[in-house]
Amino acid sequence: MKLVFAGTPETAVPALEALLESRHEVAAVVTRPDAPAGRGRRLTPSPVARRAAEAGVEVLKPAKAKDPQFLERLRQIAPDCCPVVAYGALLPRVALDIPRHGWVNLHFSLLPAWRGAAPVQHAVLHGDEITGACTFQIEEDLDTGPVYGMLTEPIRPDDTAGALLDRLARAGARLLADTMDGIEQGVLEPRPQPAEGVSYAAKLTTADARVDWTAPALRVDRLVRACTPAPGAWTTFRDERLKLGPVRLAAGAGDLPPGRIRASKREVLVGTATHPVALGEVQPQGKRRMPAADWMRGITLTDEDVLV
Repeated sequence: MKLVFAGTPETAVPALEALLESRHEVAAVVTRPDAPAGRGRRLTPSPVARRAAEAGVEVLKPAKAKDPQFLERLRQIAPDCCPVVAYGALLPRVALDIPRHGWVNLHFSLLPAWRGAAPVQHAVLHGDEITGACTFQIEEDLDTGPVYGMLTEPIRPDDTAGALLDRLARAGARLLADTMDGIEQGVLEPRPQPAEGVSYAAKLTTADARVDWTAPALRVDRLVRACTPAPGAWTTFRDERLKLGPVRLAAGAGDLPPGRIRASKREVLVGTATHPVALGEVQPQGKRRMPAADWMRGITLTDEDVLV
């Protein structure tokens, strides 16, 4: 089939690679416009745009998917299907109707669970034991379309959202390519999603990523892992922001009041509503990331010092 692939972040690159290596023709790529990045805030192409350019594939960067020039170019290309991975923009009906097999999205959850922008983060945050990926037909409503294919993936006790998403992106790339094969061969029929088990995964904000030390240790652990690498978990120490990497549950370390710090040469413990957690890497404001024990060596704790 002739395909137009839509995607933007690094997460979408494995799927683009799989399609470039498949039996299908990737005639063009649709991605978000160049965005400011780095210290100089220079306009930078998306990871998908860069990979497409390396492969000599036409790159389309509409400000909105309803732009007349973009829609006209899509009609000229006349794709059979448009596979999508984390494109990052809404698709209007006029765009959805152009390819004869529609737009097929690779979504990183077991639909209808965790529809929305941050399915992997919410699966980690809520303590799910199993997640996965689905390919489904895009409709105008949010992630409601019928499902073509599905795979499952266990969530490990130490998984961050980033590590889990990397695994799902690689496994899902093969699923998306297989879905294109099945559609071309006429052997795949999408099935409606179940009416039960619907949940939504809103994007986690910086405010969401602030650790509440009055929560149980397990909740703190899940929040930090769900927010790693983005938006990045944080707390405050002496009125300055302290970024946090994944923590370790320390059930046998005795009691500590929520937010209270106990430091030794090897570890830094912080109290929660249940038992303490041991900090991993931290990043004080204006400084590099470092092990928590190294950070604490330059600090003399007082009775007033707590993380909040």
